[in-house]
Parts: sequence; C-alpha cells; structure tokens
Amino acid sequence: MTYCVGVLVEEGLVMVADTRTNAGLDDISTYRKLHHFNVPGERVMMLASAGNLSITQSVLSLLQEGVPGDEGEPAQKLIEAPTMFQAAQLIGRAIRRVREIEKAGFEAASIRFSISLLFGGQIAGEDMRLFLIYSAGNFIECSTDAPFLQIGEHKYGKPILDRAVKFESDLYDALKVSLVSMDSTMRSNLGVGLPIDIAVARRGALDLEVNHRIEAGEGYFHDLRERWSAALRAAHRAIPRPPYGPAAKQG
Repeated sequence: MTYCVGVLVEEGLVMVADTRTNAGLDDISTYRKLHHFNVPGERVMMLASAGNLSITQSVLSLLQEGVPGDEGEPAQKLIEAPTMFQAAQLIGRAIRRVREIEKAGFEAASIRFSISLLFGGQIAGEDMRLFLIYSAGNFIECSTDAPFLQIGEHKYGKPILDRAVKFESDLYDALKVSLVSMDSTMRSNLGVGLPIDIAVARRGALDLEVNHRIEAGEGYFHDLRERWSAALRAAHRAIPRPPYGPAAKQG
C-alpha cells in the first residue's frame, strides 16, 4: 500500500510519501516513492508514485534514460522537457510505453496494470504546477480551489486536508497538515508506514528547500502525532453530547 500527497500553495510546493510497499505479519518492504529531477536554478521537479512496483520502476527508468519518440524522433528524458505540461505528457507516454511492452505478460498472469503518479515542480520562465497522472497516461492538474492531490490510500488523510489547507496557507503549515494527513492514514491502514520522505520547493527558487526522510523515532513527528491525538480528544470532550435519548428527554 501507499499514501502520497502533494500540496501546491501560493508560496510553493510540498510533497510527502511513505515508503512501505508490502505489509504482513513478517513481510515489510521499503522503497523510495518520492523522486527528484532537478537542475538547480533551471528546474525543480518531484515525482511520487503508487501502484505496482515493477511498473513504477520501469516508468522511472524510461524517464531517466529517454522515452522513445515517434518514428524518426529522438528519445526524450524528463529532465529535458521544455515545460511542465510537456513533462506531464512525457510521463504519460512512458506509462503507455511500459503498458505496451508488458501487456501480454500481465494479462497472462492476471495482474492488473496499476500505477498513479503525482508530478509537480517548476521550470524557469513558467509557473509552478502539480499534476496527477493516471495509469492510462492521462492527467489532471491541481487548482487554487483544491490545492492538493493524493494517490494511494487517500481516504483517511483527505478530511484534514479538506478542512485545513487553502491556496493561501503558509508553506510550512501545508507541510505540517500533510504530515498530520499521513499520520491519520498510518493509524488507519497498516499498509502505510515509516520512513516518510518529504520535499519542499519554494515558488521561484528552482531548487529543493527541504529534502528529508523521517525515520521511526524522530522527535518532531512523534510530537506531532501525540499533539494531534490530544487535540482530537480535547475537541471531542468540548463538543456537547447529542440531545437524544432518555436522559435528554427527562431534562
């Protein structure tokens, strides 16, 4: 299982991803799901992945080595894309290329072709953007009205993002809320877990401001989890009991 979230606010972009790919009684695997394609001062691009690991790795390799073009056109690497939109299109082409190569084998083994990607960043001369790219290679773009996108086990962490994140939110408040969203997911789904990779890019800086892995036992994340749990308990106690039932009718 996986949970990844990208938040695009006025000040910049936050990306957060867990690293667990398989969870069971005695089988827990860890792989990086948040990848960077950066040329400081020219471009900063982040790619978070969910889905079948073999598909993800094949798509990443194509993007690094070059996605074959149409007949007579050279292969193109993600780091060479002239715009963020064309970069998103290139990722879609890479997904479709892998599907074309692996389709027969997947169908023979009754394996579903599953991949979704969050792709965000900025290239010099254009605005910062964030996309969600589906397994068909098509994509949608994040908007100021809904300034976040999620992939993987998104349902547990979505309510906090809906309530607490706005386009005008402070960049590091967006990171904090994203981590609370990740914690909520981890508590409800054992298939999502530490370590957590985080990245922050400030709009216009064209470089990563934060590139960090949160390991088990890290003080800030432990404190965040405890404070959020305490805040929820306090909120629960502060809300009046429902005015229903025998006791309420007697009053």
